[in-house]
Amino acid sequence: MISISELKWEKQKVNKNLVEKVKQDYGLGDILSHLIVSRNYDTSEIYGINNNQKITNIFKDDYDYQKASLVLLDIIKKNENICILGDYDVDGSCATSLLVRYFNHINQQHFFYIPDRINDGYGASKKLFQKLILKKPKLIIMVDCGSTSYEAIEYLNQQNIKSIIIDHHEINRPYPKSDAVINPKKKITNKEHTFLCAATLTYFFIDIMVKKSKSSFKLYNFFIYVLLATICDVMPLRKINKTIARNVIDNFNIKNNRALSQIFDHYKLKKKITVEDLGFLIGPIINAGGRLNHSKYGVELLSSDNLEIIKDRSIKLIDLNNNRKKIEQNILAEIDFKRIKNENKNVIIYYKKNLNEGLIGIIASRLKDHFNKPSIVITKSNNTLKASARSTSLYNIGKLMKSLIDNNIIENGGGHNMAAGFTIKKNNMKLLDNFIQNDYSKKLLNIENSNKYDMELSTSAINTKFMREINKLGPFGNYNYLPIFLIKNVKIIRFDIINNKHISAIIKPETGTSIKTICYNCLNSKIGEYLLSYKKKINIIAQLHENIWNNKKTIQLNIRDLIL
Repeated sequence: MISISELKWEKQKVNKNLVEKVKQDYGLGDILSHLIVSRNYDTSEIYGINNNQKITNIFKDDYDYQKASLVLLDIIKKNENICILGDYDVDGSCATSLLVRYFNHINQQHFFYIPDRINDGYGASKKLFQKLILKKPKLIIMVDCGSTSYEAIEYLNQQNIKSIIIDHHEINRPYPKSDAVINPKKKITNKEHTFLCAATLTYFFIDIMVKKSKSSFKLYNFFIYVLLATICDVMPLRKINKTIARNVIDNFNIKNNRALSQIFDHYKLKKKITVEDLGFLIGPIINAGGRLNHSKYGVELLSSDNLEIIKDRSIKLIDLNNNRKKIEQNILAEIDFKRIKNENKNVIIYYKKNLNEGLIGIIASRLKDHFNKPSIVITKSNNTLKASARSTSLYNIGKLMKSLIDNNIIENGGGHNMAAGFTIKKNNMKLLDNFIQNDYSKKLLNIENSNKYDMELSTSAINTKFMREINKLGPFGNYNYLPIFLIKNVKIIRFDIINNKHISAIIKPETGTSIKTICYNCLNSKIGEYLLSYKKKINIIAQLHENIWNNKKTIQLNIRDLIL
């Protein structure tokens, strides 16, 4: 089926024999068994549906973790100064905050630094370290960065300053000559470990330190930061990440975290925190500082217990995020979406010289979502061009960076499966376009690029009991997405425009009660046009979503697409 947004939709094929086996082996219903098979759950994931699973430190015997812990224990024993260098995104801020809180608890002298996106650039560099060593650290811990910082690490070695890297971005041999490099992608012996963001890796590292030093630090109190980083870095919500998500969502009381409760209080929210809250409310607020030249605000908020600091930083970050939204809308309004569509390239490359550097990643994400294609946004930054990329699950954009560097197309770059960043000279733009379009075609030549829905659903089946059954597979996120349904023959009977970009609509089936729906960021799209004007029966592609407000639950449909 081709939708009105010209996407191909097909029903997800599943092995019916396997579905029957899951039903018999685990006593689960038709729909749940169908979804389990389509998502290729293993026995541990199936067990986790109806059972609590404990989090164990999967790195407690890991060589790199043990090596790093010995380096840090020696520094702590001597009470020498430590610098924490974190990335300016949510993952970097959360990982940095975990270390800051641990060092505060044990009265270890330290300071942290989050680079300014424009003045410092991304991650660890020799130029940045020349500034940071003026505070005389004996150890620099890099979190969510450092895997490609060869020159910077070599400079630290020359200055007799020890270093530890805790990172999850793509890394290649020869590795940086740091005293310890914690990165599951160094040697992939367990694919599940590559699902983890830097905050998760940092959490397990601190856990080892706490046990070795017999500290009373209550690390679990800050497990919420691990989930926040996991969601915002779009890590797969499968295996250990899914277990972490369920543990946090089930047990976290927002009143016990002043920073997050301050944000909830600002928006007058009185409910349990959800994955959606982390990804769509709190995450963008924490990120806003790094995007708009106040990169340390996120860590200052998340690592403080001082109510005055928390109030100040939360208000400033909320204001910055509101400003970010306005700038983002202005940028999107100037993009010629029709021209990009007509170019019909496998990978979208959008260049404009005067974009706000802090927002090019968001714009790339919006283009990726709109066209369902990997997208790269490039802008001028001082004397070079800076790029941010966002990808689909089919194409590993992080691995592409090494090929681009090896072929002298980009100056430097790094990333992971779904996101990357790099710098490039303007005269190499054509080379970049040709290389990446060819690379995509070769790698995805035999991969069917169609969108899948799980099954057809009657509106009469949509009720709280059905939603409870679906939620057994949650929390939902990347690689564990909310089920997608085809719902046929409904009419749009009423609509409202929300914030000048979303459309809320009431749909009515042939029989039964009407249902509330919402379609996000669709006002100026083809879907939006139909929702506002189409009077005949239509088929919708949608996901069920449970809204909770003042402890009241309502079910709505999140519309993904429309089919005539």
